Amino acid sequence: MSGILFSRTDARLGTMAVRPLDADADAELLHGWVTHPKAAFWMMQDADVSEVRSEYRKIAEHPCHDAYIGLVDGEAAFLVERYDPARLELVGLYDAQPGDVGMHFLCAPTDQPVHGFTRAVITTVMAFVLTDPAARRVVVEPDVRNTAVHALNAAVGFEVVGPVTKPEKEALLSVCTREQFLAATQGVTPC
Repeated sequence: MSGILFSRTDARLGTMAVRPLDADADAELLHGWVTHPKAAFWMMQDADVSEVRSEYRKIAEHPCHDAYIGLVDGEAAFLVERYDPARLELVGLYDAQPGDVGMHFLCAPTDQPVHGFTRAVITTVMAFVLTDPAARRVVVEPDVRNTAVHALNAAVGFEVVGPVTKPEKEALLSVCTREQFLAATQGVTPC
């Protein structure tokens, strides 16, 4: 698995890994994901392939934003974005702290859902983001209407801070420290 930046084994799903996203090579794949009706909160429903390619090229060129493809047993299955929330997405909207890392994730659409898949994905994404020793807290800002992701966030240790108004949506700001993540996913009690 060349280009793999992170991997972990999920007892039920197999090897889950993360590789860098290639805006040109992955644009067609991503287009099918971000324009799918289940990806409405991604806000790219009307984008064509060239717009998806352009958006992910911008992310690749930005010094505070990265995008990755998540794999399950070598097959592309989810999208990850990592960003600096003090410089993107949440500038001036929350009490930024050193070590904050923003995160977005999107599972590929499927006609055959697997129970527990999305929770395994968010667990993998959080573990990946927290491999950076400088990362002290993960910050997310999903749409307030996205109750499914709020439940997933809670399951991996996120604590709700409260709503924030962004130009494109009303978001539910939530944060998760490394200790909260470990307590939620591995039963490790924070000191």
